[in-house]
Amino acid sequence: MLTWSGNAFGYRPFDGTDAAVAARRFMEIELGPAQYVEMGDERTLFAPDVVLNFGIEDRWELVLEGALAKGLQPDSGPASLVGNALFLKGVLREGSLQDKSGPSIATEFGFLLPDINSDTPSSTGASLTGIVSQRWPALTVHFNAGVALTRQQNADVAFSTIVEGPYEWPIRPVAELFYEREFGGSETGSALVGAIWRVRDEVSFDLGFRVGWIDGQPLREVRAGVTFGFDAFAGGR
Repeated sequence: MLTWSGNAFGYRPFDGTDAAVAARRFMEIELGPAQYVEMGDERTLFAPDVVLNFGIEDRWELVLEGALAKGLQPDSGPASLVGNALFLKGVLREGSLQDKSGPSIATEFGFLLPDINSDTPSSTGASLTGIVSQRWPALTVHFNAGVALTRQQNADVAFSTIVEGPYEWPIRPVAELFYEREFGGSETGSALVGAIWRVRDEVSFDLGFRVGWIDGQPLREVRAGVTFGFDAFAGGR
């Protein structure tokens, strides 16, 4: 099974995230129906890859995520549930992502939950990430820096820089540089290019192509999915 990132923060189709959260009582679902990954001679299909974001209070959301992974080699074992995590994410400073001046600043922290049915032993870890986002008319940039205790109980650091084209464009180009180092474990570096198509405020489709390396082995990945949201209490009192 391919190595799964120690820090489980995300924003489709990236490894990093943005300094924004779902509105109170709003449910946002980031769904990757099927994502294909190659590392060296190994092939893995993640189907599905799901992130649930629920706004619990103003400026705070609860995040639950995980992915079903199946090796595509003839001798691969049964599917595993990997990348499981439970987080709180909060906006510490409202800024350009909230239609105010200056950078938006957020944090995401919580538990990296054990993998299920994985060949690699794992236990509960923890993660803390700081996020700074700035939006201009022609460009949006998100910078992430995170530290973690991985599911294998190793110290871990991760960095991500996301660049997006004009937010007002229905289809905007995107890119990301990502680096992660698990001390006593794996080292990963990658670059992603892709696009996000905003159909309407609550629905966006994404497509990304990621290349890089994990411990010197070439990494290739195709990511495609959809993000959609709704008021979880619509029609209620």
